[in-house]
This record gives sequence, structure tokens and C-alpha cells, in this order.
Amino acid sequence: MPENVIPSEVFVTESRNIVEKAEQQGILLRIMGALAIRHHTMEFSRLHQNLGRLGRQEFTDIDLISYGKFANTLERFFADIGYPPNRGAKLMGVVWASRHMYDAPSGFHIDVFYDRLAMCHNLDFRGRLELDSPTIPLADLLLEKMQIVRITEKDIKDTIVLLRAHNLGSSERETIDVDYITDLLSKDWGFYYTVTTNLDKIRELMPTYEALTAEDRSDVDSKIQDLLGRVDQAPKSTGWKMRARIGTKKKWYTDVDSLTE
Repeated sequence: MPENVIPSEVFVTESRNIVEKAEQQGILLRIMGALAIRHHTMEFSRLHQNLGRLGRQEFTDIDLISYGKFANTLERFFADIGYPPNRGAKLMGVVWASRHMYDAPSGFHIDVFYDRLAMCHNLDFRGRLELDSPTIPLADLLLEKMQIVRITEKDIKDTIVLLRAHNLGSSERETIDVDYITDLLSKDWGFYYTVTTNLDKIRELMPTYEALTAEDRSDVDSKIQDLLGRVDQAPKSTGWKMRARIGTKKKWYTDVDSLTE
């Protein structure tokens, strides 16, 4: 393995260790993104690797989220475990107020978000971080990927593995909570449009991925169709219906700045 490639196991182990060390100090911290998906899909790790989300280097950083009340405590916490703050990020005061970045000795960095993930669409995590560990809930992991308007192949591949490994249901633990997803999307047409567009895109692209077996494709496709059906059938708010009349004539998402991925 080339010297500059950090093994995936390092990210998996270190992210869990950080969450556990934080918990020992009474700090609530959860893993997000592709690394969180790996924690929940270890039995499909070979499929994740074969899909080649980023070539040899599967993961490049650790994304975490906590509540804002822990922000000052976490800065001291990361310093104590050998992760100094990223100087460039800290100089950007507006960014540092809602997102911290820390540098690992081995070369990668850690992003810590607080309370919400404000990207193309807003995901509010207040009251949700207690629902799973060491990661955010599966429904939030799915929405985190599907809220990306200019979605990339790595995000599509991550979502395929997440759906392949879990059933849809009405609970949080090891099940994708469809009730939570439909409730959010039935109130926000823009969020609904982005998520459903991306789910349709996954269905279109799956036949092009040779790493997927016929069983993989059938399983994920049926789950997407089920999810889309439930989302479409759910009653919509008045605001949703009014915004739907305007459609894409008006911008329905927020542009993500260059510091966020």
C-alpha cells in the first residue's frame, strides 16, 4: 500500500475511539457521512470497497456533529487528544462559530458541525443525536447524502451500500425511519424535490456499476421505489403545495461554499 494512503480501518477505529472518549467526558459526539455508513454496513464493506468510492483512499477525513453547548469543551477535548485546531479554519471566525476543523497527526482532518448541517438543505439534529451511537441515525445518513443537489458518484455509491444493508421501517436502530423522512419532505418541497430526484438518479445509474450483483440491484431498487411511494403518498403541507406550483423556476436550494464538501 502506498505510504500516503491511510487504511480505512484507521478511520473506522479512530472515529469510534473519539466518540467513546468524548462520551467518557460527558460530551455527545456522533459520526456522519460515508464513515458513519461504514460503521453500519461492515458486512457490506467489500461491496463498498469494490464500488471504488474514492479509489485506494476510501476515506479522507472524519465528519462529526455535536450540540453547540459542547463547542468550547470540544476545542479543549481535541487539543488534549492531539488534534490541534486547523489554523485557516479558525481564522475564518464566521465558519468557526458553526463548524470546527482539527488536524490529525497522520495528515487527515476532522470536521465538527454543531446542531445542524446547513448545506443544500438544512438538517436539524437537535434532539436526534441521542437516538443512535456512534453515528447519527440511519434516516439522517440517507438524507445527508440525498440533500446534495450536485450529487457525486461517491455519494451515490455510499447511498447504495446504506440501502443495501438496511430495511425501511418506523424505528431508528438499524432501520431507516421512513416516517421521519416523509414528515420532513412533506413540509419542504425543495428538500423533497432534491431527495426524490437523487433517488431516481440512483435507480438509473445502478445498472452501470459492475460491482453490483443482480440481487444488489433488485434489493436497492425495490427499497427506493418503496420509499418514493411512501413519500409521494404522504399528506403535504399547505406550504409544500404552494411551493410546488412554482417548481424549479425559483431556486429551491442553497449553494454550498468552498469550505464545505
